[in-house]
Order: sequence, then structure tokens, then C-alpha cells
Amino acid sequence: MDVFGQFGTFFGSIVSLLADPRNVVILFGASFLGIGFGALPGLTATLGVALLTTLTYGLPLETALIALLGMYVGAVYGGSYPAILVNIPGTAASAASAMEGYPLAQRGEGGRALGLTTTASFIGTAIGMVCLVMVAPLIAELALQFTSYEFFLLAFFGILISGTLTSGDLVIKGWIAGLIGLALSTIGRDRLQFYPRFTFDQPALDTGLEVVPVLIGAFAIPQIIRVLRDELQLGEPKKVRRILPEIRTILYNLKHIVRSAMIGVGIGAVPGIGEDIAGWVSYGAAKNTSKQPEKFGKGEPSGLVSTETANNACIGGALIPLLTLGIPGSPPAVMLLGALMIHGVTVGPMITFDRPGFITEVTAILLLASAAMWVNGMLLAPQVVKVLRAPAALFMPVVAVLSVIGSYALGLNIFNLYLMVPIGLAAYFLTEWKYPISPLVIGVILGPMADENLRRALMVSRGDPTPFFTRPVSLLLVIACVLLVVAQIPAVRRGRQRLFARLTRPRPTEADQSTPERRPAPPVNEGD
Repeated sequence: MDVFGQFGTFFGSIVSLLADPRNVVILFGASFLGIGFGALPGLTATLGVALLTTLTYGLPLETALIALLGMYVGAVYGGSYPAILVNIPGTAASAASAMEGYPLAQRGEGGRALGLTTTASFIGTAIGMVCLVMVAPLIAELALQFTSYEFFLLAFFGILISGTLTSGDLVIKGWIAGLIGLALSTIGRDRLQFYPRFTFDQPALDTGLEVVPVLIGAFAIPQIIRVLRDELQLGEPKKVRRILPEIRTILYNLKHIVRSAMIGVGIGAVPGIGEDIAGWVSYGAAKNTSKQPEKFGKGEPSGLVSTETANNACIGGALIPLLTLGIPGSPPAVMLLGALMIHGVTVGPMITFDRPGFITEVTAILLLASAAMWVNGMLLAPQVVKVLRAPAALFMPVVAVLSVIGSYALGLNIFNLYLMVPIGLAAYFLTEWKYPISPLVIGVILGPMADENLRRALMVSRGDPTPFFTRPVSLLLVIACVLLVVAQIPAVRRGRQRLFARLTRPRPTEADQSTPERRPAPPVNEGD
């Protein structure tokens, strides 16, 4: 389908979605709920999508997508409220927003900061949507050339790069977390020979580990424990005045918006990174390219606009590998993948054949969700801010109850609770030891894909591994995995940093070369 045909189908999807009033109500309700989740520290976008997933079991796929994407977009944006007004980021994605937003609020410009944030978030999401509708079909068409060899290496590369880019201190911790998730995914009967593995004669483990209890346990329980442990209490937020930003301010920051949107889409398309990395990278780019970098950290609007644009553009970028390759690009996209699996949607290279208009429909919903976010943000910001006066610890028991209900509701199986609790406790201790959780969850989701395709590939080649190195795409993926590991060796990293510093060192100008070096005059003795 050509570009004009894609956009024609896209606008047709928007009209059909808006024709049903129930979709509009669910869209605005989920968006507002997402803003509330993002505004309350401890309630992240990942947790919001996870809990809402448990309430969409009996809904049609289209309605479920409207609710989940509305929650996703609203929660990523909503974290900017406490970051700007009380200097406590509601989500990790909004941490960089506090650098410039809070100084603006301290100067009495909190409303202006919120207006810039809301508009920049809408534009960023819209640009990410355009990239999704343009790039996703091309990637899906390329992925149709993949066989079992490439699918195994692709899943392994997704786990590997997720561990590489989400580790706080040691990269090997991210790889270990990913391998733990990969090991957990092998529990149950294998898909090729139906042989039980690591079930310990427990019938409940024959079907393997359910995705939703693992996701809720890994993300919700550590957050509940952490908030109750720290007893997080918020301060008094500043008053909000004018929110609607001036057009000239948006036009002045247009270059920052476009650059940050491209950064957000690019980072979101890399599996496992997430919106928080996109925000910091975009903030650093805005500061490094600014003619007055000394203003950053003191309430510079361009820094705030850059951060929020990248955060929300990352949503569209994260959906690109999710829909075309079956690899989530961010932690909330991991939850979205679990929701799609529950509704019987198998994302990946065959999505354009199994569901021809699915990517276009998701793109249309994403644009509507960003529009609902903008309207809610402009109209309801003062009311949402009032909720910040309540301590976050009050909401954690509600989250705990919803987590239990959500895990049990999947098949009404009490074993899911036995699975959720130990995984949640293990995830809590892993996070305390600075092990990232996203690679573990991605390993659980991508593990069946890696296991099944590896075994099928070796069955086809009768145990011969040489096709991994003789097929062009497979060889490229092998090289990418090897380079990713080698690049983390300390000696290689130091050499790369020295080379980068040498290449970026400013060269002396002609004036500097023509001016003779001045030497200090010899000291003069007072007695001479």
C-alpha cells in the first residue's frame, strides 16, 4: 500500500473510532486515569497499563486498545505534574523534566511550564505516530525474510541489548537479569515435542508461567514495598495560573521539538530502553547545542520542551519493534504486549497478513490518545494537582488489591497468586542490588520465541550450527551480538572514549596558529 493509501486508511480508522460515543468516553477516561497514575509518585505508566490490562479481558480488542493506549500516553505525560510543581518526578520518564520545570514553578511560571509540557507532549506523540505509520510496514516487510535462525538471534539480541542499556552500574547485571527471565520462560512443556521441563510434577506448571502474573509481580510488588518503606510525603504544590502556551513560544522551540522527537523515536525503537533514557538524552542534546548552556538548571523552557517531547515520541518508537518484530521497546510496551497476547493478537512479521489494518488502527488510536491527553491536560490540570497533596502511601494498598485481583482473574487460577508473590519479592531484592527488571521481563516474554526457533533451526540443520554464520541476515545479527558484548569490555570502552575525545577536540584556528605563544616574563628582583 502506498503512502497516500496508508493515510487514507488512517483517517478512515479515526472516523470509525469517533463514531462510537463509548470509545470517546473510554478514551478520555483512560487518558485522565493515566494522568493521575503518572502524577502520583509510585504509580508508573507500566503499573497503570498492567492494572488496566486486568480489566480489559472481556472487552473487544478495539476498546481494550483505546483504554490501554490512553492510559499509556496519559501516564507518561502525567509524571510532569509533580516534577514541575513539587520537584518529585511522578515517573522515571519525567525525572529530567524537574531540572527545568521546578525552577520555572518557583518563579511563579508553573502554569506556563505545564502548558509547554502538555503541548510538547502532544506534538511528540504525533511525530512518533507518523514515524510508526511510515516505518512499521517497511520493517514488517523486511522481517518476512526471517527464518528460525534469524528469529532466535533477534530475540537473543533484544534480551542482550535490553540488559546493556538498562543497567545502572555493571552491564553484566542486565545480562544476568535477562538470562534469568530466559530461564524462567523454559518452565513448562516445550512447544515442539511437548516434553515437561522444570515442572517438578506440578500440573499447574505444565503450561508455563503466565505472563500477566509475572509482569504484575515484577513491577507492582517492588514499587509497593519501596513506597511503603520510604513513606513518601509530598509538599505543598505551587498555584497554577495560565496553562495555554503562547504560539510564539512553541514556534521558538520548534527546532528543539523536532530534534527531540527524532531522538525519542530512535531510542524508543531500540528494545528495552524506555522513555526515561529518551528524556535525559534529549535534555543533554538541548544543553550541548544551546548558545547559553549556563541557563540550564535555572528554568530554561527549551530543556523542558525537549524532555517532554522525547518522552512522548518514545511511545510511537517503542510500538515499532513491538508490532513488527514482537519485541517491546519500553517497559510499558512490555505490558502492552502481554495485553495483546491475552486478546489473541500475535504481533510480529505476520501481523500485516493476519490483521492487515491493525498497525493503522493502533496508530489512529495513538493520535486520538494524544489529543485526549492534551485536552485533559489543559482543562483538568489544577484539579489533578490537588491530588498531589495526599501521601502516595495511601494508594499502595489499593494497588496491591488490584494486583491480586488482576492476577487471579486470569483463568480464576489461585496458582497465579503463588507465582506473582515470589517473583515480586525476588524482583524487589534484585532492584535493591541494582539489577534491572526490564531485561528479566523481556526474557520471560521473548524466551519462548528464542527457545522454539533455536531448537527448530537445529532440527532442520540436524545439529549443524553453520547456517547461523552462512545466512546474510543471521550473520549480521551474530556480529551485532558479538560487537555489543565486546564493546562493554573495560579496555575497549576506555579506548573508544579516548578516540571520541580526540575526534571531538576543538582544532586550533588560523588566528591561534599565527599568534606566537606568550611566555611569562622572568621575575625581577627588587634589589636590581
